[in-house]
Amino acid sequence: MAREVRGDVERLTSGDIHAELGERATLVQFSTSFCQPCRATRRILAEVAGMVPGVAHVEIDAESRLDLVRSLNILRTPTVLVLDASGRVVRRASGQPRKADVIAALGPAVGE
Repeated sequence: MAREVRGDVERLTSGDIHAELGERATLVQFSTSFCQPCRATRRILAEVAGMVPGVAHVEIDAESRLDLVRSLNILRTPTVLVLDASGRVVRRASGQPRKADVIAALGPAVGE
């Protein structure tokens, strides 16, 4: 699912995503209103965030946040970023993820 982010470290703040970061990790989902896979992705990420303590799920409407979409080079929806507790992007993936892949991608973010 997710590729590891190397090189230029991307870091997002609660101000960037207009929501609080999770205590241990944050799943940031970029969606658009017409995107069918975004709905299923929303359910999967919300379920994982509910299962793993300290993990938050934040959904961002890509159309209303073009500044952030461009700065993060988001090319399609859904795109999911996995942030660690400090807001550093440790994984990113596009397309509808499988629940097991999301859980596995959280490992580096929560230090497991």
